[in-house]
Amino acid sequence: MDAPVRSVISPGRYVQGPGAIARLGEYLSAIGRTPLVVADDVVWGFVGHDVEASLTRAGMTATREKFHGIPSAGEIDRLTAVIRDTGADVAVAVGGGSTIDAVKASGYLAGIRWVSVPTVASTDAPTSALAVVYTDEGVFEEYRFFPRNPDLVLVDSQLVANAPATFLAAGVGDALATWLEARATAASGSLTMAGGTATLTGTALARLSWDVLWENALVAMDAARDHVVTPALEKVIEANTLLSGLGFESGGLAAAHAVHNGLTAAPQTHGLAHGQKVNIGSITQLVLEGAPSAEIVDFIEFTTRVGLPTTLTEIGLRPEDTEEIQAVARAATVEGETIHSMPFTVRAEDVAAALTSIERLGRRVRERAGLPEPQPYRHAH
Repeated sequence: MDAPVRSVISPGRYVQGPGAIARLGEYLSAIGRTPLVVADDVVWGFVGHDVEASLTRAGMTATREKFHGIPSAGEIDRLTAVIRDTGADVAVAVGGGSTIDAVKASGYLAGIRWVSVPTVASTDAPTSALAVVYTDEGVFEEYRFFPRNPDLVLVDSQLVANAPATFLAAGVGDALATWLEARATAASGSLTMAGGTATLTGTALARLSWDVLWENALVAMDAARDHVVTPALEKVIEANTLLSGLGFESGGLAAAHAVHNGLTAAPQTHGLAHGQKVNIGSITQLVLEGAPSAEIVDFIEFTTRVGLPTTLTEIGLRPEDTEEIQAVARAATVEGETIHSMPFTVRAEDVAAALTSIERLGRRVRERAGLPEPQPYRHAH
């Protein structure tokens, strides 16, 4: 058996700054000439004109296809057919993580190149060479891996600032998990999404993402609420998107994202953003690790201030919802899940116990810190 290799992977080019959307055509012209732009109606309503104008200046025509909301196998196959029918040579995802993942998967199946243009900094999906695929009902189904990352990731920081601040908060939740999971993966020597064991580079970028967020996230959230671009916001956008993207993929995933995937088995959580559920996964991972209580308390207090859920109540569950919690725990520990990258064995009953315990824990920390009581979340079915 061959010895495991270390591996780090990344997108071809990363571009970030206010007004960057105006230069999309310039960067895209080095990748393809007949782009298919995929965006949902809401995103296209506020960015479509700028995309079309940029492509026109570069001598290209923007053919736009509507994204239907969930990166399911059916939606990916539909987009693959559209790419083939239009003869596009590059697929451009404009929007959030779901749009981006669907475009990566369909671009790969159609045999063309793909580009990410996130309009929010809510996930680290834009940079990666994988897609998270869900059922039509929004339940996690599988990870799909691709032989390369996007050729271009272009982030207009003013567009990110214009979006509701809750998107940025969700991105912080997703990105904070990066270091917690990378350090666990490094400790266990498990394989990462990059196809090898962790590099020093991947692990260091995961740690840098964590440090940047602890220093800047609260100030950046204020800027996002006022829809202005500041140095702190630029740093958090980069941490949420690039540092976290490289860190999770080449540093490794562990319990936090597995718990997120498990939570999709509970219909009550379906309206929540990816990063909101990941934050519950991070707290669960810290409990599973038996992390120092000061570390857990600091994490709960900080992420509550960011605006992330830190109790079951805020994701539509209760400690007494035994059946649902057990279903989440079983889904989080299936064979092949990233929870098995933890440096110790994790059973479904361990996850159920840890998940149940965070309600009292979160409430106690919030009360001592003078933070508001958690408000119940109700998913609109």
